[in-house]
Amino acid sequence: MEALTEQQITEKLAAIRGWGLIDGQVQKTFSFPDFKKSMEYANKLAMIAENMNHHPDIHIRYTKVTVSLSTHEVDGITDTDFKLAKECDQLAVDML
Repeated sequence: MEALTEQQITEKLAAIRGWGLIDGQVQKTFSFPDFKKSMEYANKLAMIAENMNHHPDIHIRYTKVTVSLSTHEVDGITDTDFKLAKECDQLAVDML
């Protein structure tokens, strides 16, 4: 597994809506109608991440869930981060 270059990250970010590069991580904040849905999303995302063996930072603030992705093994961002980003987006669509 190799870290992506800045150019590769920029290209991949352009292909997914709402994600940005913040503090060296690919990050997006999802909004839900209430705290219960936020927690449901975080718990379902945890199962997806566990199955992928790739664990994001998840910050829950009432109706907002911020997901931050990077790969600690390479101290950077990899294709796996973008695969999980797409899973995050799909999960949010499925839940709303």
